[in-house]
Amino acid sequence: MQNIAMLSNLVFLLPLLISFVASEDTTFTYVGFKSANLSLDGIAEITSTGLLRLTNNTYFQMGHAFYPNPISFKNSSNGDVSSFSTTFVFAIVSEGANFSGHGLAFVIAPTRGLPGGSSTQRLGLFNITNDGDPKNQVVAIELDTFKNSEFDDINSNHVGIDINGLKSEQSAGVGYYADDNGGGFRSLSLISGQQMQVWVEYDGVEKQINVTFAPLNVGKPKIPLLSLSRDLSPIIANDMYVGFSSSTGRLLANHYALAWSFKMNGQAPELLLSQVLLPPILVGIERSKFLTIGLPVIIVSLVLVAISGVVYVIRRKRKFEELLEDWELDYGPQRFKYKDLFVATKGFGEKEVLGKGGFGKVYRGVLPTSKIEIAVKRVSHESKQGMKEFVAEIASMGRLRHRNLVPLSGYCRRKRELLLVYDYMPNGSLDKYLFYQPKLTLDWKQRFGIIKGVASGLLYLHEEWEQVVVHRDVKASNVMLDGELNARLGDFALARFYDRGTAPQTTHVVGTIGYIAPDLTRSGKATTSTDVFAFGAFLLEVACGRRPIEPRWQTEDIILVDCVLSHWNRGKILGATDPNLGTEYVAEEVELVLKLGLMCSNSEASPRPSMRQVVQFLEGDVPLPELPSVGLCASGLTFPMSYPAAPMDKAFTHLSSVEDSLLSGGR
Repeated sequence: MQNIAMLSNLVFLLPLLISFVASEDTTFTYVGFKSANLSLDGIAEITSTGLLRLTNNTYFQMGHAFYPNPISFKNSSNGDVSSFSTTFVFAIVSEGANFSGHGLAFVIAPTRGLPGGSSTQRLGLFNITNDGDPKNQVVAIELDTFKNSEFDDINSNHVGIDINGLKSEQSAGVGYYADDNGGGFRSLSLISGQQMQVWVEYDGVEKQINVTFAPLNVGKPKIPLLSLSRDLSPIIANDMYVGFSSSTGRLLANHYALAWSFKMNGQAPELLLSQVLLPPILVGIERSKFLTIGLPVIIVSLVLVAISGVVYVIRRKRKFEELLEDWELDYGPQRFKYKDLFVATKGFGEKEVLGKGGFGKVYRGVLPTSKIEIAVKRVSHESKQGMKEFVAEIASMGRLRHRNLVPLSGYCRRKRELLLVYDYMPNGSLDKYLFYQPKLTLDWKQRFGIIKGVASGLLYLHEEWEQVVVHRDVKASNVMLDGELNARLGDFALARFYDRGTAPQTTHVVGTIGYIAPDLTRSGKATTSTDVFAFGAFLLEVACGRRPIEPRWQTEDIILVDCVLSHWNRGKILGATDPNLGTEYVAEEVELVLKLGLMCSNSEASPRPSMRQVVQFLEGDVPLPELPSVGLCASGLTFPMSYPAAPMDKAFTHLSSVEDSLLSGGR
């Protein structure tokens, strides 16, 4: 009986012993990765010399490298995460001395690779949808070389502890606390190309993560760079994978891991640093080649520099010479130096172009000092916009402040060049999410929020600012999306401003075909009502996922408003909805938007609702009047319509037809 009891106890303890032994045995060391059996994806690769290169000089890519086997992280007796430690040597070789890609991260994740990760600032870890989701079960130590305000980054050279998202739980500038010569903090640069060593340690008893940093020729400092008290047990699952993740964006860098060790329930094995390989750019030039080739070249170069120095200074001064006139002192927006904008946009390079329009190109830029991302609108020399419109845009839009408008940060003038500087909208313009077979389809909740945001911005322009502002070019391509996909109405190049109580002046008809109200082509007067007409076309294109005029479509569907009317006459107005929405939408909201789009598209100005009424309809504060049946007569599509408000008690007749739209000349 005693033997049977002992055998029973042994059978009970056997799984625990196996788990403990497996956890104890999870130890590995790589000094060079030539024979390493790692799991790689993206552009990650092991070079011919045995370096683990996570990214190369390829735009908007990411790379992952993971230890191939799952690791048991939890103590089977209490379910807590056991102690573990890792150390690795890395180097970041940047394409520029003062700027780089987005860094790399050591990762603990539930899967090999990170299938939901995206490139640029998200380091290949997360995407805009799952960033911050507790279901991620991801712990990362980020070595970040770019300051992103959306993640509250402290600077463009920091280390952070991330849990399930890229807003670090704790971060610090890169450096280490020296143990000798009086100690003190010594800063390091991630993008210097220098080899550096990192230690990451988790104490399963104290529930504390320590991150320590040092150059390769310095031993492990006694004081860690970061310490975070956090129990990882609710975050980390029992079986997890460990590895590295990195990504590139518009700025490039080669991210290398040179050596790596890991251990559960103990100190990671020390790395044999004398065997750590150098990344390519740090391999020295042979002395003989330097003396026979390099030294003469340097001497000749110095002579040429000395001779041409004065000429260079004069030319450089002329290159960045700017024009400053007295009237500019009266305006509020910040004036930027042309040199800073030139550097920010990489010399206004074609790779930085965000878009092109009738008034010139728009470039993405990163200001050299603050690292803030901007958009620079560079008005071409041949532009008909001229100085008068440029001055008006500075003087007026610089004072507009609303959460649904793209803010003007400042401007610059150089000779005949005119430049406007805006806040950068990372998600670009709305049209790319509606047309061009987008990779990311906006759901109805996002689209309805965008519609209400644009309506709120237009209400501010029409009724809430000190002057009446008529935008004159409301359309999806002029609606920008910020980092949270909030709508920002932009491009005020055609805007007109007039004092309240005064009538708008007659001007030449400008705008985009399909958005220009017929009454504007007749009178030449841009009013708030003509903006409402364009907003009606905007409502229909957001709900239907197509432009107001599509010449490639069948004859009866060329004009979007006619197509929606046709569905409405058949009692199936929801049939006009964008097929990409599927069935995941609120039918009442979609029907409201479609009917409101028809109301705003009235070819007569007086029956159109004001933007205040539009906002009330969208917010549900006022019910939308029922639209009666549409009749067909010689003058076009007609039906009577009345609103509760007194000024709207006129017939709603003659909705925009093909002829009206084609008369609305383009920009």
